Amino acid sequence: MNRINITNDLSFSRIVYGMWRLGDDEDTSVGHVQAKIEACLTQGITTMDQADIYGGYEAEEVLGNALKAAPALKDQIEIVTKCDIVAPMGRYADARVKYYDTSRAHILASVDHSLRLMDIDKIDTLLIHRPDPMMDHHETGATLDEVVASGKVRSVGVSNFKLHDWTLLQSAMKTPLITNQIELSLTAHQGFTNGDVAYLQERGVPIMAWSPLGGGSLMTSAGAAQDALAKVAADHGVDNAAVAVAWLLAHPANIMPVMGTNNLNRINTLSDAFKVSMDRQTWFELYTAALGTEVP
Repeated sequence: MNRINITNDLSFSRIVYGMWRLGDDEDTSVGHVQAKIEACLTQGITTMDQADIYGGYEAEEVLGNALKAAPALKDQIEIVTKCDIVAPMGRYADARVKYYDTSRAHILASVDHSLRLMDIDKIDTLLIHRPDPMMDHHETGATLDEVVASGKVRSVGVSNFKLHDWTLLQSAMKTPLITNQIELSLTAHQGFTNGDVAYLQERGVPIMAWSPLGGGSLMTSAGAAQDALAKVAADHGVDNAAVAVAWLLAHPANIMPVMGTNNLNRINTLSDAFKVSMDRQTWFELYTAALGTEVP
């Protein structure tokens, strides 16, 4: 599988395995989690996407239990995790309201929690999960520099940031932000025209795309986009999901779709996207179907 260079000494697999639902699976046993990771590795998918809040602040520990039992896996994967969302559940059950916290104290505590829960010595990439309207960019930026300098984190980035959020935070940092994880799919395609993708593409910043299947709607709903996907899928002997992912992979902005599923059969087919030949006209046929009208 193709890889994307993140820093001079870090690269990610072109498809990322998303662990958002890891803690929600009926089977969170060590063996089942290991089977998911190994199914990814068989296809060259080595990058795992986590967040402290996933599974009610439990998904990192579910992964950590599997890594404790099979420590050799730690050297075969890259781990991305996120922080700054505080929701009244799990270890923050006493919070009065859901909020964002990009303070130094919270980020440092979150990093230590993540390292301990996942039983790892270093986080490959730490993302600020959501833009914080109360962010002191000098404090947050200095803290992100600090966790990299400490050796606990190899690189830092953001998630769901707009251009102005990115430039504000980066202006107070010595360490470069290395990715922005944003929603991108055939149904959530606004990023291709509103500047979200263009800003990052101009700077050579790889993009992580969450919900690349439109929250599953591209697989389960009916409509013009689904019909267009089905036609291409039939031509290549794959399912709609593979075509939807191939649509993102075909873009020159180095998009890394984050694929989240607990179904081992589905995990085993994540790399089917590379079986799809996506020329420019096919890309626009799918885009036109999603728009519901031809391009201007």
